[in-house]
Amino acid sequence: MKYSNARNEDHCNNASVHFPSTGLVRLKAIIAPGGPLPISKSSWWAGVKDGRYPKSRKISARVTAWRAEDILQLLEKIEQGEA
Repeated sequence: MKYSNARNEDHCNNASVHFPSTGLVRLKAIIAPGGPLPISKSSWWAGVKDGRYPKSRKISARVTAWRAEDILQLLEKIEQGEA
């Protein structure tokens, strides 16, 4: 039983660290606390509007997502000090 709990804790910790390499991701997976970027929702949308962050894709009338590849590129630029 103890092993099972440790495994579940590891899974929860890794979920916030893991970011998909392909596909579409929603905003909750991009910004804090669930995502790798520690910014607010309003800061994110302001950055999208002025071109600092990738453009979104409309999936349906109420669903917006971003390409995981675009977000990973952004993260690389931030790590290199370019963004």
